Amino acid sequence: MSKEHVKIIECPRDAMQGIKKFINTEKKIAYINKLLKVGYHAIDFGSFVSHDVIPQMSDTAKVVDKLVLTNSKSKLIAIVANERGANDAASFQQIHCLGFPFSVSETFQKRNANSTIDEAVDRVKHIKDICDKKNKELILYISMGFGNTYGDPYSPAIVEHWVGTLAELGIKTFMLSDTVGVADPQNIRFLFSKLIPSFSNLEIGAHLHTAPHNWRIKIDAAFENGCRRFDTTIKGYGGCPMADDELIGNMPTESLINYFNPEQLGEDFSIDAFEDCLREANQIFPHQ
Repeated sequence: MSKEHVKIIECPRDAMQGIKKFINTEKKIAYINKLLKVGYHAIDFGSFVSHDVIPQMSDTAKVVDKLVLTNSKSKLIAIVANERGANDAASFQQIHCLGFPFSVSETFQKRNANSTIDEAVDRVKHIKDICDKKNKELILYISMGFGNTYGDPYSPAIVEHWVGTLAELGIKTFMLSDTVGVADPQNIRFLFSKLIPSFSNLEIGAHLHTAPHNWRIKIDAAFENGCRRFDTTIKGYGGCPMADDELIGNMPTESLINYFNPEQLGEDFSIDAFEDCLREANQIFPHQ
């Protein structure tokens, strides 16, 4: 296996957002502060979205102000769904990146963000302007990037079209998102082998959902075809609350830690700090 460096992005926001019982704000702060000591490339820590839709994230503004970033190189990512959320997130100096979920499925775009795809393009343009003015990076998550269960038109060519179209706005980082767990090694392999050479100026990563038995073949397919950026959650907690399949969780961080060697994870990555987070996760997610 290549020893080329990989970027691991821990996603506590994705792990927490679908949990109905509200997690105490102080517990969130303590947990994310532990994650900041691990040496992740970035942490997807919270979101500025409707409190009615995702009540678990209603305290994101309180959380960010209590995060200790002094000795951490990890970037903070906040998810937004519209201009209002982008303005809120961009007002925090601590936040480095804003993430926007852009679905190539019309049905899921309406379900997830209450907009059409055309309206989502307009939102991306406005959010990119906000990011530029506030010196933030915009990351686009290509939702339903590997197929969908809603009967909408899908093909790798559609994904390629939207990556190319949105890249023209100056966006440099795209995460292909397996929102409902339909990705298999064949379509993962095909998409990364096609997109990464075609868009060599972009960073194209993987946000994969998986069942416990098939995570490795998905990582093999992505890594062997050039993917070097991976979203994960400790113990695979979470998944998209707007999707249908409650059995499909996120890619477990500990699986990737064991898959890659220490040189690939980077000299700043601390296994001891990661194991401390594993223990803390048992307190944050006791019934998952």
